[in-house]
Amino acid sequence: MYLEKRQTKKAVKYYLAHSFREGGKVQKIRVYLGSNIDKEVIAHREAKAKELLMQQLNSFKIIRSPLNYKFTKREEDLVKKLKRHARLKVIHLTEKDWDRFTELFTYNSNAIEGGTITPGEVLEILEKNKWPFSKPKEDISETYGMVDAIKYIRKTKEHLSLELIRELHRLCFNNSKSYAGELRKKGTEVGIKDGLGNIVHLGAPSGRVIPLLTELIKWYNQNKKKLPPVVLAAVVHNQFEYIHPFEDGNGRVGRLLMNNILIKHHMPPVNISMDYRKEYYEALRIFTRDGDMRPTIELMIREYKDLEKKLKKDQKKNQKKSKKTSKKARKTKHYRRKK
Repeated sequence: MYLEKRQTKKAVKYYLAHSFREGGKVQKIRVYLGSNIDKEVIAHREAKAKELLMQQLNSFKIIRSPLNYKFTKREEDLVKKLKRHARLKVIHLTEKDWDRFTELFTYNSNAIEGGTITPGEVLEILEKNKWPFSKPKEDISETYGMVDAIKYIRKTKEHLSLELIRELHRLCFNNSKSYAGELRKKGTEVGIKDGLGNIVHLGAPSGRVIPLLTELIKWYNQNKKKLPPVVLAAVVHNQFEYIHPFEDGNGRVGRLLMNNILIKHHMPPVNISMDYRKEYYEALRIFTRDGDMRPTIELMIREYKDLEKKLKKDQKKNQKKSKKTSKKARKTKHYRRKK
């Protein structure tokens, strides 16, 4: 740490500063001490400034940088075991399956973040364009926005980029947030809250948002052909949530990015449900604290199993419904002929 002086037209400003190297670049953080102050005042303020500087420095550190992430043999065995148990395989969803997934994902992803639209209301909005007028307009808008974002990740060829991240945020919140598609500006600091409103993680300092996202994109491009898709999606999602690049809406964009990566690797999408909200936040907490990906991977596989069951159940219902309709049509036709 060192004392830094900045001469302006009217004063000399003093800062306690600290420089450190990260990702091949020198980063600097500083705490303002005052202007036109003497040595005694500087010495008096330095003690508190050192404390604040250390807090700021700790917030800059990442417990597990994606660049340093190692996919261990233990985790590899876990993924293989869970894949077998969940009968996880590459599938090509029908349009009806995609409609069902869209309903589930839209409801759950918004609800995790405090959205008030119920599953039944999501269905009414999507199928009949019928609005629940007792609910906030922002929640209705974000229902449509989530659907647009899902359509977008199905058609885009982009795996991960700053442009994709901004576009997904814009699609989700274009009609509900004034800063849709805009990354956090310097000085805007945010935190992750759980369902009870408790802060479980403070986002990366606003000045580091773009460098950290750039680092994450670089890591993904280096590893997209080396690591299993489930691991790629989990690491990108968790690191994105650690960075928390937007003022709000990070959870929804992070889960869209997770699914975009899965889809690009010909994997089915995954729905993080309200039923597992506590487990979801706990998995993020463990990653932030220990860099442990296993809780996230386990949750993803569990959600795959649940989604597979739901889709199969819907398929059976549709088949029964189709058979009843066909049977009724045959009876009607037979009656008309007889008549």
